[in-house]
Amino acid sequence: LRNGLALTPPMGWLAWERFRCNVDCRADPRNCISETLFFEMADRLAEDGWRELGYEYINIDDCWSAKQRDGAGRLVPDPERFPRGIKALADYVHARGLKLGIYGDLGTLTCGGYPGTTLDRVEQDAQTFAEWGVDMLKLDGCYSSGEEQAQGYPEMARALNATGRPIVYSCSWPAYQGGLPPKVNYTILANVCNLWRNYDDIQDSWDSVLSILDWFSTNQDVLQPAAGPGHWNDPDMLIIGNFGLSYEQSRSQMALWTVMAAPLLMSTDLRTISPSAKEILQNRLMIQINQDPLGIQGRRIVKEKSHIEVFLRPLSQAASALVFFSRRTDMPFLYTTSLAKLHFPQDAVYEVQDVYNGKIMSGLKTGDNFSVVINPSGVVMWYLYPTALPAQPWHVVGQQAPGKGFRPVLL
Repeated sequence: LRNGLALTPPMGWLAWERFRCNVDCRADPRNCISETLFFEMADRLAEDGWRELGYEYINIDDCWSAKQRDGAGRLVPDPERFPRGIKALADYVHARGLKLGIYGDLGTLTCGGYPGTTLDRVEQDAQTFAEWGVDMLKLDGCYSSGEEQAQGYPEMARALNATGRPIVYSCSWPAYQGGLPPKVNYTILANVCNLWRNYDDIQDSWDSVLSILDWFSTNQDVLQPAAGPGHWNDPDMLIIGNFGLSYEQSRSQMALWTVMAAPLLMSTDLRTISPSAKEILQNRLMIQINQDPLGIQGRRIVKEKSHIEVFLRPLSQAASALVFFSRRTDMPFLYTTSLAKLHFPQDAVYEVQDVYNGKIMSGLKTGDNFSVVINPSGVVMWYLYPTALPAQPWHVVGQQAPGKGFRPVLL
């Protein structure tokens, strides 16, 4: 899919995790899936500092359409909940410097029971979305066979390209095939989709965040090489600002999704978000790391018996991001290590900035021991920038073969 889009992980807002398939606008007009919800979230993205930081997509999920197609076989929005139609919504979003995403399902029905896009409808629906001015499509995979998906997902990529409108293409295909080879071919996927859901839907809980993180870390040798500019693994939405995560856990999700080079698609109520959640999501250095132009996905490089894990993401200009993550449930833990133990090049000197508190430490040599205090279910995240490099300009890139030790690779 050489559409030139999503050269960094997409950022924005997606309705699903927080607002689901709530279609009862009589009982719950503020929170039901309606044009009002999207108008109001677009206002928040535009007015509350989100857009300037890169949060530009406002994405509709399931349950937006009428229960039947129109007389010409076209998808149409629910007339009561979207009386002005999707094109008017797209125009509103575009006028605010934002982009609109929509949802479809390659199958007889969407997961919520709305009209699906069967193989004979792929071209028509792509054309409809383009005519409406849609900028992104999430294509789910309920109610379809593996064969239909293998045919339909690439067909939709071709159909979107044929419209001539730039539309970022998010596929749920691998999530329906177990996420792993041999059933999932990541080479094909990276040529078909701009991003793809590999694994389970996120829920509003820390257990859910951990299960996703575990799966991505366990399978990182397969997943990490598949990601890059224009084609990303998607561990699902950010649930920061909702109900299930503590403050520390919210900081952890943001840091871990950032080292995984994940799309940053928030699913929370931006009308009522707390200052602390907003501060996490609007951290400028965090976003700069997430949006690094090299687009290399990070890896877990250390898993200690003490339940401390270390993640590394190589960045452009020989910089790196490190996340020290604690799965402990007792008390803050003093973790001591060195950059040498983390396989950084010998004889290098770094400036380190703590991504959350902004503190800067200069002159850290590869061989120096250092300690960080990590709170239970929390993180310490560092941005490291070399001030002096060894004679050879090398940098740590974890692209090694599965099963081998983690070794720096000469770039």
